[in-house]
Amino acid sequence: MNRTNLALMAIVILIGGIVMLAQNPARGGAAQAQPMSFFITSVGKGDGANYGGLAGADAYCQTLAAAANRGGVTWHAYLSTQGTGAVNARDRIGSGPWFNARGQRVAMNAGELHGDTIEQARLGNILGKQFSLTEKNTVVNGIGDTPNTHDILTGSQPDGRAFTDTNDHTCSNYTSNADGMGTVQLGHSDKQGGGNSSWNSAHASRGCSQPNLVATGGAGLLYCFAINQ
Repeated sequence: MNRTNLALMAIVILIGGIVMLAQNPARGGAAQAQPMSFFITSVGKGDGANYGGLAGADAYCQTLAAAANRGGVTWHAYLSTQGTGAVNARDRIGSGPWFNARGQRVAMNAGELHGDTIEQARLGNILGKQFSLTEKNTVVNGIGDTPNTHDILTGSQPDGRAFTDTNDHTCSNYTSNADGMGTVQLGHSDKQGGGNSSWNSAHASRGCSQPNLVATGGAGLLYCFAINQ
């Protein structure tokens, strides 16, 4: 093969490589990072489960997002309420997809997030200690860490919907920090411990006060989702 043919072949190979990279930029380097649209609050409000209701919890998510330069979108806390006009957490977080502070996709939509179909439930979402990050791009302490703060307030059943019985699963819809009155349903951010690995409905708290939340392995943290991108 003469030099001219070798040169032409090299050009063809080079052009082919450029086309492949254009079609799949992730193969030639990191794809463009997606902006954060999901996080766990890096610190709780410090008043037990009392966030001043949904509006107060949403405002808290918004404040922390703004501090992380993501205040230009609307944020909602992943919380269900009970009673008249009960709200499902899954219905108030937008349609997805959602990305953590590293730009990693944690779920494409609500179905994937909650495992709505048999296949989605089999695969599960990728939430867990290494992906359920705070707005500061930090990992939340989990099983084996001191202190363990993996209990996240949700007030929700595993499918992301509100409880329909008469027991208090939301600490009076996130307005109570009282001892001996009600509980709040909690998820495990690391999907570990207690015989239940659910990210959003692992167990109930001991009560609504800050000490009771701490006693069960939490700090009154919230899941926050951007409802628009």
